[in-house]
Amino acid sequence: MSKIDPPFDRESIRRILIQTVSASNCKKGSLRYWLSAGPGDFQLSPSGCHQSGLYAIVIQDLSLAPHKSRGVKVITSSIPIKHPQFAITKSVNYLPNVLSKMEAEEAGAFAGIWLDSEGFVAEGPNMNVAFVTKEKELIMPQFDKILSGCTAKRVLTLAECLLREGKLQAIRTKNVTIEEGKMADEMMLIGSGVLVCPVVQWDKQVIGD
Repeated sequence: MSKIDPPFDRESIRRILIQTVSASNCKKGSLRYWLSAGPGDFQLSPSGCHQSGLYAIVIQDLSLAPHKSRGVKVITSSIPIKHPQFAITKSVNYLPNVLSKMEAEEAGAFAGIWLDSEGFVAEGPNMNVAFVTKEKELIMPQFDKILSGCTAKRVLTLAECLLREGKLQAIRTKNVTIEEGKMADEMMLIGSGVLVCPVVQWDKQVIGD
């Protein structure tokens, strides 16, 4: 969608990212990287940019992340969700995400949960949402209108082990109503920044017991 030609091939990019992490000496943190049209004339069109650029940064994690053990509160976001054409693309168009996060923090919550145009559960500002129902089904909103997060897809893969062990009865991506979500036994936020973070309250509804 961005119509940007990468400055390097995939293998070179992989090598650059590994070298960046190695040079940082960071043992606990995250690697973030993005593709840009490159230096140019600061106009809307990238036609004034003559060479695309790859940027990578390693960020050390200094937080103690107490929310991971205690669980967090979320609210239903009133900020309009991105159109699916843009929501499914990872980009730096983060204004709606920032406003949703700020709205949640102003309400004393950790994050806002978006609903899609049909009223189904969508995602958080920079994380996916998942639920474990009373029937022990792991359900996650379908990825046709939201970002298919790498961490979320990894969770779906790893959860197959719980299925084989009988701890889960099913794993599905589906349209999830807000009523289903709030009545679930468990709710979690999933993303590279939070990994898997338990949610204990959505709006005024306590999740689980």
